[in-house]
Amino acid sequence: MPAIRWLRLLLLCLGLSPLAASAWDRGVVERFATLPVGSHGPEGLAADKAGNLYATEFDPTGTKPGHMDVFDNRGNFLRRVEVANSSGALLGLDFHPKSGVLLVLDFGAGNVLSVDPVSGKSSVFASTGAQGLNALTFDKEGNVYVSDSFQGIIWKTGPTGGALTAWATDTKDEPVLHAQGVPPFGANGVGFNKAFDTLFVANTGNDTVVSVPAAGGVVGLANVLTNSINGADGLILDEQDNIWVCANQGDEIVVIDKTGKVISKLGDFGGIDRDGAPIGFLFPASLVRHGGFIYVTNLSLDLRPVVNAQAVDSQWAAQVTTNTISRIRARILPNPD
Repeated sequence: MPAIRWLRLLLLCLGLSPLAASAWDRGVVERFATLPVGSHGPEGLAADKAGNLYATEFDPTGTKPGHMDVFDNRGNFLRRVEVANSSGALLGLDFHPKSGVLLVLDFGAGNVLSVDPVSGKSSVFASTGAQGLNALTFDKEGNVYVSDSFQGIIWKTGPTGGALTAWATDTKDEPVLHAQGVPPFGANGVGFNKAFDTLFVANTGNDTVVSVPAAGGVVGLANVLTNSINGADGLILDEQDNIWVCANQGDEIVVIDKTGKVISKLGDFGGIDRDGAPIGFLFPASLVRHGGFIYVTNLSLDLRPVVNAQAVDSQWAAQVTTNTISRIRARILPNPD
């Protein structure tokens, strides 16, 4: 019997097929919104109850003031808001679930700002006074949790702000919230599970998702849940406690279950179009879920002038002249096998 027939027989006996597809069905990424000419790359992303989207611009030079762009639920540009008393390096933002106040993280100044979403008037809600605040989330009482990428800390403050307390930190021997790779951003995206007994944290420089036990209000040691998400950045959790993570160097969304097992991958990068905009995802940084879709900011960040190191998508990011927000249907797409 020819060798090829023996190989096919072996594959059949193992329950495999030499013609079977093995790639994830990644869905279709579409451009949802386009930022105005002259804007910087969008980083943080939040949605209000009407489905309007709010995206912060990240200027790594920190040139004052920072800006936020607002779009309606069809992707139409509404306004560009100048955020008063801010640096140009704005990252995470979200509406407080109790008060409705819009909180914006000023990465460059180390402040949590309370911002008027129309006028841009702001006041300091909480502050560390040091660069590095990246993403935020809330517990069921409305307490605010903020990741600090440089110090490897999860800060906590009450529903009305004020003093920040170091809620979760690295142990001396296990730097799971600090970064040990490129880019040098540690603790990043944050989100609680449904029971509010575990906080999940993306560590960008380590390519990990970290879990912090918090049952009964008692904070446990941070531990790595899973590895190898290339540039783990923003994250959200769904109703089944699956974790949707932006892989900013993989240019994709990786979905893992609560055990850390990958269950789907969404989107990809397809080059730069005639407008100078990324096709698909390029350095996806933050995501929100609304109305059956996942909306994603394409930060399109060239790391070379920022951290003096090249990443796989740096040269592509340098070609971007039009900044965008993408969207993809919020479905966990199965592996055909």
